[in-house]
Amino acid sequence: MSTPLKILFLHHFPLWGCGSGTFVRNLALQLAKTQKVGIVCPETRTVPGVKIYPVKLPFFASFTGHPEHPGARLYHQLTPGEITKIYRSFLHYAVDAVENFGPHIIHANHAALQTWVARYLYAIYGIPYLITVHGTDLHNIELDRRYLHLSRDGVKAARQITCVSGDTRAWFNRIFKCEGKIHAKTRTIPGGIDLSHYKQSLKTDDLDEKYGIRDRKVVMFSGKLTPYKGVRYLVKAARWINGEVFVIGDGPELATLKDLARDLHLKNVHFLGHFGKADDAWLHKFYQRADVFVAPSVWDEPLGMVILEAMAYGTPVVVTRKGGIPLAVKDGINGLFIKPRNSRDIADKVNILLADDAKRNAMGEAARNIVEEKFTWDKIAAKFLYIYRAFAVGANGKTNR
Repeated sequence: MSTPLKILFLHHFPLWGCGSGTFVRNLALQLAKTQKVGIVCPETRTVPGVKIYPVKLPFFASFTGHPEHPGARLYHQLTPGEITKIYRSFLHYAVDAVENFGPHIIHANHAALQTWVARYLYAIYGIPYLITVHGTDLHNIELDRRYLHLSRDGVKAARQITCVSGDTRAWFNRIFKCEGKIHAKTRTIPGGIDLSHYKQSLKTDDLDEKYGIRDRKVVMFSGKLTPYKGVRYLVKAARWINGEVFVIGDGPELATLKDLARDLHLKNVHFLGHFGKADDAWLHKFYQRADVFVAPSVWDEPLGMVILEAMAYGTPVVVTRKGGIPLAVKDGINGLFIKPRNSRDIADKVNILLADDAKRNAMGEAARNIVEEKFTWDKIAAKFLYIYRAFAVGANGKTNR
């Protein structure tokens, strides 16, 4: 039996409330079944089998917004002094974690401050690292080139770079002008789903009772409410949708979306706010109960985890053909593609599925099958473990450099 590795994750955000947090949390959970795993991040909640090293930040910032920190500053809005304060906090707690945990390899998430931290730890402690690029980090660099220079140095020293979709990889290559060695060590590994947590036998009678939707068709969106998610086009489409539309999430767009629904006199749009860890059971019931999941993104979505979560419950999806979404969604097979920023197209495609139970059920079954075949965490974790073992120091007898 191979010696268990000590894998230390570095992450900018809490482990709930955003796609990258969900990615890190679930990958760590899967790896912890056979390896020793720690996570350095601004999180105090527990993850079974994983050592959490909580980061106390001077203030919270995000790339595109975070539902647990409404009104938080965005990284591209920070002054040089504020960037430095956050970086120093991440570095301080990461050094403490390295001293305590003694990792064989470090897995930095996002080509941003955590990449800078990983680069420092490699220089001082000789611990090799890899980087996962999630997409919002690239968006941040495009808004603010200050984050490019140190991130580029970190990318050059990384043993591997993984991107959550092929589109994200192409985006990364454009920004970092990847050639030669950097291009060769970059690969695509998407996020995934632990299907043991997505049982299609969930009872939803209590949800029907709570929201008054018995015998009603249900359309849902779940995610951060930022302009990039395109939810305003779903709200506008609701006037033509033959069912109830539920928007689950929070963010800077929430007030604008509520105003839009009021101005359009919509009675079938319901804003439920952010479902955190305590509301996880209700979110899963919505995935199970929904007839259609809509993700009307207007930017190059890396590969929305919420789309995979809906598919895991056998719910067909109506989505834009943006970013990494086509990795999981095949038009006419497990969902339907819509034009970006086109409310009428959203309504038409949603109504096609709502009106045809046989088509909807067949697409839902195909959606579940694709998740089972390509997007389970055991398969994804195995890919990362192969990388870790190839470059880890100590456990496999490798040298520090």
